[in-house]
Amino acid sequence: MRTNQTMAPSIDGIAGAGLGLRRPYLKAFREEPPQEVDFFELAPENWVGVGGSLGGQLRFFTERWPVIAHGLSLSIGGPHPLNEALVRNVGAWMDEHGVRLYSEHLSYTGDEGQLYDLLPIPFTGEAVRYAAGRIRRVQDILGRRIAVENVSYYASMGAEMDELEFLLAVLEEADCGLLLDVNNVFVNSVNHGCDPRAFLDAIPAQRVLYMHMAGHYDEAPGLLIDTHGAAVKDEVWQLLDYAYSRLGVRPTVLERDFNQPPLPELLAEVARIRNTQRAVPQA
Repeated sequence: MRTNQTMAPSIDGIAGAGLGLRRPYLKAFREEPPQEVDFFELAPENWVGVGGSLGGQLRFFTERWPVIAHGLSLSIGGPHPLNEALVRNVGAWMDEHGVRLYSEHLSYTGDEGQLYDLLPIPFTGEAVRYAAGRIRRVQDILGRRIAVENVSYYASMGAEMDELEFLLAVLEEADCGLLLDVNNVFVNSVNHGCDPRAFLDAIPAQRVLYMHMAGHYDEAPGLLIDTHGAAVKDEVWQLLDYAYSRLGVRPTVLERDFNQPPLPELLAEVARIRNTQRAVPQA
């Protein structure tokens, strides 16, 4: 099987298996730094402007591990004006802590208020141009390329194209990177009846900057819910292996946002990502 591993971009020295850094684990990780974790990902909205003892704890991590910022509230596809003040604050915070990359969701999170959910952007040509223009503006403010994440969705309103066509069009129009969420590819494939491997086959390898792995919940036959609250399912592990074979090994983050397991279980999943990466034949 032909792979595109020779086309893999670099992310300023980040490689291997990462973990979404959550506050409940700060103390444990400071006392016993996890050997399984090569880098951390965190939400800048939770840390920008934080000082005192908690800010010192953050500095402990940013001085010892590479860090990626993964935004939650920029609302790339939202109808309200782009929050340029947030972008500038995030950029200053990234410079202060040496954060390597900023990513956001290809979705929207509200209008005049924050809904704390990821809502799907209509798959239309107009929405492509709108979202891409806002992504380009973020990149202009930051002076660096960002990555946008393919999200899980449960309904598509007024679609003129499918999810894959929309995603590829935005990536091309914005000239940005892709945060490829493998679990979201699987969840959407079940919920909307498409082939997850064909989806991955169509992704330009040079756009993929890093990847996500997470768990989901089986709500009903043919309906999966992306929760980040469970262990990664076997089918998603298999899809990660296929993604590496087609697109090349990329830095990959384990997301676990609630129902936190004991640390050994969590770190075992991070170690499984690293072992999966090491098993991929080198080009």
